[in-house]
Amino acid sequence: MKVLLVKDVYKLGHAGDVKRVADGYGRNFLLPQGLAVLATPGALKQSEKIRQKAAEQRAILNEEMGVIAGHLMGLELTFAARTGETGKLYGSITPQDLADAIQKKTGYAIKRQQLDMQPLRTLGEHTIRIRLTMDLIPEIKVTVYREGEAGHNSLPVAHAPELAKGKPVAARSEADTGESAEPAAEAEA
Repeated sequence: MKVLLVKDVYKLGHAGDVKRVADGYGRNFLLPQGLAVLATPGALKQSEKIRQKAAEQRAILNEEMGVIAGHLMGLELTFAARTGETGKLYGSITPQDLADAIQKKTGYAIKRQQLDMQPLRTLGEHTIRIRLTMDLIPEIKVTVYREGEAGHNSLPVAHAPELAKGKPVAARSEADTGESAEPAAEAEA
């Protein structure tokens, strides 16, 4: 089935584009939602007008959402989770969990449908994309660590440069304790 998109559709195209889609997708989703119309000769004459109007609206929306995208870009979230010995989570970190954490940390309400992700079921760092508009897709970093272990946000701020460079961070350095490491080495021997 050939359809003329009336609105931008994620992973399909921009408004004014003519696309060939599966019959069921067009008949059951695109047409009832008002996202597209059948690509008849009369509708095709309107495609340029639809394309121009959508480009104007997209520019306005991108300008408004650009501020939010700037705040979300580089955002880092951490989650503590119960895991098995293999590093798999007993549950998962869902898109709704992330949406709630983003709203709590930034104050911006993000719908779970805007998060381009599957539920997180493993430990480690994950990069998640947030679809604000067709053109603005900031990425955030989500770190999932084992419950009971120290998350990287719980380290003192003084160790942030070492952490950023990927260097291991000691629990307490000599400068923190005011003692030298030599007496401790002698006590162990």
